[in-house]
Amino acid sequence: MPEAAHDTATPEYDPNAQVHLGVFFTGVGPQLIWTDPDSPSHTAIETFVEVARLLERGLFDAFFLGEGLRVRENRGRVFDLDIAGRPDAITQLSALAAATSRIGLVATQNTTYNYPADLARRLAGLDLLSEGRAGWNIVTTDNAWTGANFRHGGWLPHERRYERAAGFAAAAKALWSAAADGGQDRSVAVDTDLLRLRAAATVPPSPQGRPVLFQSGDSPGGRELAAAHADVVFSANTDYEKARAYAADLRTRLVRHGRPADAIRILPGAMVVVGDTARDAEDKARWLREEQVSPPRAIAFLEQYWGTDLSAWDPEGPLPDIEPSDAELDPSRGTIPIEERTGKLAQIQKWRDLAAERGLSIVQLVREVSARRPPFVGTASQIADEWTRYVRTRAADGFNIVPHLLPSSLTDIVDKVVPELQERGSYRTAYEGTTLREHLALPPL
Repeated sequence: MPEAAHDTATPEYDPNAQVHLGVFFTGVGPQLIWTDPDSPSHTAIETFVEVARLLERGLFDAFFLGEGLRVRENRGRVFDLDIAGRPDAITQLSALAAATSRIGLVATQNTTYNYPADLARRLAGLDLLSEGRAGWNIVTTDNAWTGANFRHGGWLPHERRYERAAGFAAAAKALWSAAADGGQDRSVAVDTDLLRLRAAATVPPSPQGRPVLFQSGDSPGGRELAAAHADVVFSANTDYEKARAYAADLRTRLVRHGRPADAIRILPGAMVVVGDTARDAEDKARWLREEQVSPPRAIAFLEQYWGTDLSAWDPEGPLPDIEPSDAELDPSRGTIPIEERTGKLAQIQKWRDLAAERGLSIVQLVREVSARRPPFVGTASQIADEWTRYVRTRAADGFNIVPHLLPSSLTDIVDKVVPELQERGSYRTAYEGTTLREHLALPPL
């Protein structure tokens, strides 16, 4: 079904704007301190039920899962400092659909190594069974290491990832639209060099019509994909001025694609550290950076660049004095940004110069060059003020929270930040609808 026409104007200041919140439950990486003694299991369904119900109590819009199509490795062995071995996202969210009643359920799914008819059917099934609470976080890859699991390798050139993704998303939307039309002919055909499809819709539409489409990616190709197809973008731009520039650029692209400027919700991903005082919050943030780049992680980080076993080196000591291998970065730690795939020898020399100038140990250097300070650190009142400013000045529509401790980092937001937002009139006091589309205040289909 075509989306309803709306005014293309977006106000520069909206005193009634509401903060939309989601949680991005990552599958791998150092963001989540899963080794903490109080951290729950990351394969037990009880963990996900507890988190989803907590967010529902906090009136969050959505809970969505990261997805990895291959377990990360380090120099040919499973990288056991990361979480590994989680169940498939759609499978997990189907279980959560029965344990919750309002929270949106968003699955990260890859357009490079899936097939449109199959994935559209599975997502439609989640949407139907959850009564209109499903979403799809659209991601791409050109990573040959991941592709090896599918006997494809690096079959898709980097610059064509989003071309396939756009065709994939259009095909899925066509299948969902065919199901919604209710006619006898529900077939969809696509024939391009990257995508061939002849299929028929098999799952009836949910109360929201189709899954809400999320898009993760900040490159020009990613922005174009979002402008053409997405309902929500998961942006990396949390700095206020960068967020404003990103929002302005995306809204310009939306209009160019014939869509209203307010057709998309922009939810930058953000870690949040809440303290009882500003000093307490700073202390927590400092501890978090140290935990996210532990001494073993620092050694593993440098092993990617040196291309050799560095376990004999003391992470509290100086950088390795041996020369790195000539080979570029090992792709087995997951997708490496294209701008970082070459030039490692020059990068290592810069690090050596920095370490010598400032007297940094291995772990200190890696924390300096890789650990990011959470963008929101402060008391609940300070964070509520910031978030309200972002949404009312249209720099963002809310935030997708990346938790660092479970469940405490989310409990802090639900029990401390949410009430502050409600006092400011910038957060709902009850769900006003039942579907994810309604939670996000998106235009109807």
